[in-house]
Amino acid sequence: MKEQIERWVEKQMKEKMKRMGAMKYDYSLYLVTNRMRMSTETLEEAVEKAVLGGCTMVQLRENDISALDFYVLAKGIKKITDQYQVPLIINNRVDIALSVEAAGVHLGQGDIPAAAARKIIGEEMLLGISVSCLSEAVRAQKEGADYLGVGAMFPSETKKDARLVSMDELKKIRQAVTIPIVVIGGIKKENAEMFCNMGVDGLAVVSAVIHKKDVSQAAAELRNIFRGSQIG
Repeated sequence: MKEQIERWVEKQMKEKMKRMGAMKYDYSLYLVTNRMRMSTETLEEAVEKAVLGGCTMVQLRENDISALDFYVLAKGIKKITDQYQVPLIINNRVDIALSVEAAGVHLGQGDIPAAAARKIIGEEMLLGISVSCLSEAVRAQKEGADYLGVGAMFPSETKKDARLVSMDELKKIRQAVTIPIVVIGGIKKENAEMFCNMGVDGLAVVSAVIHKKDVSQAAAELRNIFRGSQIG
């Protein structure tokens, strides 16, 4: 019995330390890539400009290319994120996330379960899960997610079939989970301030940054809106 208690206590401590580690990341402006929406010649250029403007985390989400091309692209993007000490998250592809030694992997509801992914990536790598309702959020945290991407908050060009999430549902999710939350889906300068008092940890953006003529300025404006309201 004593050994069982000690193992349980050890497990709880490890889980607590992992959650604390995940919270140390800066999620305030989370860039999600899309080569079809970028205004620059290359994705590498877009990512670097976004990071210089204030993006604090980058997710490589390019689903329309081969595994080899994705791997090569990931290696190139990671050189940039490493240079600026910004975490790189790989969308969907656990194998590529591991092979390029990314900071983490992000999975959707149609991908392998969070618990299964956690067994593959171990305890140190970040695991993000996309959710659109309270039950998905609670399950994701229970299965080992480090943070949640909640949305779509608004209709967007990048995911036209995404289920919309109400502000009330977002509030319920925030109250039910303790891990960080980034909101995604149609987030832009005109509506970003809506989320600053909702207890979320960051804004996940695609076109609002990467599609703009001045990528760095667009990133800086969004980051200032979010951080400025938090300070105020």
